[in-house]
Parts: sequence; C-alpha cells; structure tokens
Amino acid sequence: MTTVTSVPPSSTTRSGAARRAYALVIGLALLTVTLFASVMIGSRPTSLGDVLDVLSGTADIQVTTIVESRYPRTALGVLAGLALAVAGTLMQGVTRNALAEPGLLGINAGASASIVTATAFWGATGNTAVMWWALPGALVAGIAVQAIGSVGSSKSQVRLVLAGAVLSAVLMAYIQAVTLSKPQVFDSYRYWVVGALGGRDFDVLQAMLPFAAAGFVLAVLLGQSLNALALGDATAASLGVNPWLVRGAGLLAATVLSAAATAAVGPIAFVGLAVPHIVRAVVGVDFHWQIVFSAVAGPTLLLMADIAGRVVMRPQELMVGIVTAFVGAPALLMAVRRMRGNA
Repeated sequence: MTTVTSVPPSSTTRSGAARRAYALVIGLALLTVTLFASVMIGSRPTSLGDVLDVLSGTADIQVTTIVESRYPRTALGVLAGLALAVAGTLMQGVTRNALAEPGLLGINAGASASIVTATAFWGATGNTAVMWWALPGALVAGIAVQAIGSVGSSKSQVRLVLAGAVLSAVLMAYIQAVTLSKPQVFDSYRYWVVGALGGRDFDVLQAMLPFAAAGFVLAVLLGQSLNALALGDATAASLGVNPWLVRGAGLLAATVLSAAATAAVGPIAFVGLAVPHIVRAVVGVDFHWQIVFSAVAGPTLLLMADIAGRVVMRPQELMVGIVTAFVGAPALLMAVRRMRGNA
C-alpha cells in the first residue's frame, strides 16, 4: 500500500510568502547596489569611498560636484522606472494581454504630439517646460484611447489595442508633418524622443512626483480587485467586484503613471513590457506582490540600462532609451515564444 503525504495548505502559503519576502529583500539589496553604482559611474568614475565622503560632507569640491551632479538622474531613474514598470503590470493585468505596455494606450504619441505643438507654435524650450507640455498630451491620448476602446463591446481589450494603434498612427503622422515643415522644432524634439535620464534637474522630478505618487497609490489599492478580475468578469462580479470600474481605474492609474514617466524622460520602451514578465516568474500571479516587486525591479532595470549606456561609449554616453530597446527586443521575443507555447 502506498502512502501519499500531502503538504497542508497553510504550510504551502507560509512557504510562498517566505520565498517572496526573501526575493523582496534580495531585490531591495540589488536596487541599493544599483543606486550607489549610478552615482559612482560616469565619464569620470568615482569610488565608493568618494561617494561616502560626499554623503558625510568630507569630500573635496571637485568630487562633490561630480557625485552630486548624478543625483537628479538617479532619482529620476528610480521614479520613472517605478512608474513604467507598475503601469506595464497594470496594463497586462487589466487587458489580459501579455504584450501590453504603456505605448499601447498612445501615451508616447500623445506626449510627442504635445511637445511638437508647444515647440512649434508657442516656443516652449527647456526640460521643465517640455515636461509640463508633454504631460497633458499623454494624459489626453491615454484617456481618449480608453474611451474609444471601452464603449459597448464585450471585446473591449481588442478595441483598446486597435484604438491605441490608430491614434498613435494619426499623431505620428501629425508629428512628422510639423517637424518636416519646421526643422528647428525637430532639433529640440529629437533629444527628448530617444529617452534619456541625463540633462534633467530636480525641477522635472518635482513636477513628475505628484502624478507618479497618485498613480502608484491607486495601483496598490487595486491589487485585490485585480486578483478577482484575473478570474474572469463573471467570477469577479460574484465576489462583489465591479469589473468595469476596476478595469477603468486600473487603466487610469496606468495612464497617469506612464504619462508622468514619458513626459519626464521621454518614451523609454520595453521597461513596462519586460518587468512584469520577470516579476511574475518570481512572485506568481498575485497582483499585490506584482505591484510591489515591479516598484523595485523597474528602477533597478532602468538604472542598470543607464549605467550601461554611460560605460559602453565612455567618455560619451548612449541614451537609456536606446539601451532598453536593445535589451527589450529579446524580452519581447521570449514573451511571444512563451505565448505560442501556451496557445
């Protein structure tokens, strides 16, 4: 006679929670190391001792100036990485599309069109001015796509993707028309459109922070409802969750987060696509944990890409948007292969 020993459910739950807690500690440690590396590495490398001297106020003026000049881009990398990663997690959960990312809602195209319009017709210049002009364009585009894709159809996820593609195509055509007719607009637009953390100051960070904080708080509050939504609309409704309300709130949070990040640092691709896949492989399908881990993994990935861009072409640097595109392309291919395997 064969005896089968089963593991009590409570024991399994505790084991899963412990594994996630250990993974979170490791993720936070890796983020801490990446933060120090971000302020140490650049066209003129500095040591950990130099950084610690700056933090304690005992470093010389030259080293202090070099290290402190890297603070804004590091802080902006943390906030933008968090916003893009959490937005991607929300979008993949709400649309049930493993290839969803912030560009799906036309955020990038909306921000770009707004910047081109402000530069061409109102003479907007400077990073902070660009930030304030890009943000409303990104928000309007995201909300417009949501409104078009959510009206009266049981297949609103499909309509959402199509609405985003159509709006992006129209706005990109408008951008090309304006930049071709006004070359001076293209000169100021081309740097932002690649996506970069450098060249920004704390004013951009302060403008972005309220929107990113509001979107993140809403995302955290939606965690349990998103878990119910993942079981299907009918099951979610039987559990007392309004699927349309949760889906709308989730898309709103994703729009605000990705709009703030895109306006601040430009349209950085693949962070919102790759991070949710990495996070799910570590913590599973629980959206509470996915959102928390995305808030740690997103900044780590974006700062690592920024550091790599500073190293490969030293003393010049490769913009972080280009680095993430190189890294994200294999991630997209792996995601597609995984989807084919599950089909």
